[in-house]
Amino acid sequence: MSPKSLSHPAFAEIGDDEIEQIRAFNRFYTNRIGVLDRAFMDTPYTLTEARVLYELAAHGTTSASRLTEELSLDPAYLSRLLKSFTDTGLLETTRDPADGRGRLLQLTLRGRGVATDLAQRSRQRIAALLEPISEDDRRDLGVAMASVQTLLSGGKSTTAPITIRPHRIGDMGIVISSQAKAYTETYGWNGEYEALVAEICAAFIRNFDPAREHCWIAERDGTFLGSIFLVKGNSEGTAKLRLLHVDSAARGQGLGTRLVTECINFAKSAGYRRLELWTNDILVSARRIYIAAGFTLEKEEAHHSFGKDLTGQIWALDLTAAGSGKGSIGLR
Repeated sequence: MSPKSLSHPAFAEIGDDEIEQIRAFNRFYTNRIGVLDRAFMDTPYTLTEARVLYELAAHGTTSASRLTEELSLDPAYLSRLLKSFTDTGLLETTRDPADGRGRLLQLTLRGRGVATDLAQRSRQRIAALLEPISEDDRRDLGVAMASVQTLLSGGKSTTAPITIRPHRIGDMGIVISSQAKAYTETYGWNGEYEALVAEICAAFIRNFDPAREHCWIAERDGTFLGSIFLVKGNSEGTAKLRLLHVDSAARGQGLGTRLVTECINFAKSAGYRRLELWTNDILVSARRIYIAAGFTLEKEEAHHSFGKDLTGQIWALDLTAAGSGKGSIGLR
C-alpha cells in the first residue's frame, strides 16, 4: 500500500510549519547524537546493524520474523544482515522446537561482547551530551522526550510506574494550576478555589517544618499526576490532611489511596495523635478513600463557597487507635 499523498483529506489540517518543525528536529537530533557518522560509535557497524545487535541481546533468543516486525525491516535485507553476523561469529541459530521449519537466533559469546561494547559506547556518548546541562534542564529534557514518545505512540501512556516524591521548587505552581482547572471543569467552581489553594501552598512553603510537615508529588515519567499535603493543625498533637488531588489520567489506579496512606504513615511517625481534614460532600471518590482509611465524619455544615452552595465536612482519624489508618485501604 502506497503512503498517502499530502493532498489527502486526512492531512488537510496539518500545516507545513508543523511538518517542517519535525523534519528540522530530526536533522538536528540525528546529527547531535552522531547516528549519521560513517562508523557508528567509532565501530565497524552501521546504525541498523547496531540496533539489530541490541535487540538480539535484549531478547536473548528470538526469531527473524519477530525482528522484522519489531524493527520494520525488509525481510530480505535482515536475512543478509543476519547471515553476515553468522559468518563473522556473532550469531548462532538453532532449530525452533515449536516449529520444525523455524530457526531461533541467539548471540554467541563474541556477539554479546560486541553488543555490550556498543551499549557502553552509546551510554558514554549520551553522558557526554548531558554533562554540560544542569540537573533541572536534564529533568525537563527527559519529560519532553517522554511526551514525544507518548504522542507519537498514539497518545498512549508508557508502562512506567507512578512514583511519589517530596515536593521541590516549582511544584506549588503545578499544584495550584492542576487543582483549579480540575475543580472548575468538574464542578464549575470559580476562582475563589484557586485563591484558596494558592494561599494554602504559599503558607506551606513560607512556614515549612520538614520534621512535622510534608508534601507528596505523584508523577509518571516526570508528568504530574497528583499531590497531597500534611500540615500542622490548630492544636497540639493534631495534623491536617490537605489538597488531596489525583489527575484524571491516573484515576482508578489506586493513587489516591497511596497518597493518603503516605500522609497517615508520616503523621504517625511525626508523633501526631489525630489527623483531620476538611472536604465537601460532593467529592464522593475522595470520601470513599477517607472512610476506607478509618476516618469518621465529625461535623458537616452548609456554606456558599467557590460560587456554589456546598456542604462542608470535617473528618478525623485517631492515630493512637490500634490499626488506625488501615481499614480496607491496603497499605500500598
